[in-house]
Amino acid sequence: MNEMIEIFNTSNPENVSTSIKLLLLLTVLSLAPGILILMTCFTRIVIVLSFVRTSLGTQQMPPNQVIIGLALFLTFFIMAPTFSEINEQALQPLFNEEISLEEAYGQAALPIKEFMSNHTRQKDLSLFLGYAQIDKPSSIEDIPLTALVPAFAISEIKTAFQIGFMIFIPFLVIDMIVASVLMSMGMMMLPPVMISLPFKILLFVLVDGWNLVIKSLLLSF
Repeated sequence: MNEMIEIFNTSNPENVSTSIKLLLLLTVLSLAPGILILMTCFTRIVIVLSFVRTSLGTQQMPPNQVIIGLALFLTFFIMAPTFSEINEQALQPLFNEEISLEEAYGQAALPIKEFMSNHTRQKDLSLFLGYAQIDKPSSIEDIPLTALVPAFAISEIKTAFQIGFMIFIPFLVIDMIVASVLMSMGMMMLPPVMISLPFKILLFVLVDGWNLVIKSLLLSF
């Protein structure tokens, strides 16, 4: 602890450089939740799972904790090759003092950039590059994260909404059929949701809905 205090209090240029590196590292760690949400597949997964719950009309079933937990583990599963590459190219060399902290940042950013660029629409990326007046990059390494991250985020949101729309259609058909039957029977005061909910759950179980949804998410990456 005293050594840490001395590092931050001293005016030695070497120690000042070390202090800046520690501050940068702490900044990255503090931004970890934002990195997880906006630079991985977490956004698409959690939105699609939320669409499933909304289309079923089960209110809080499954609970938010279950949806977020499932989204986190699916994110770690899908991002495992990228995380392994970051560990091999950046973290392990840094821990073994083979590369500097600045080089480790660059090595760690490349696998993330490759993943995001593969799932970012060219139109979305051009929007931010054009707004920042940045020339078209010649390679993935030249794409700035300040433009790639928001472009990737809105691309993921659009893809998640497209998947969510396809999930909504069969359940919407059930709601329309139930509402039409109730209207024809003169039971206008009975909420159609109360009758359609068991049928939607039954359909979802019979077709093994969770397996199909997760399979679709995995194939989308």
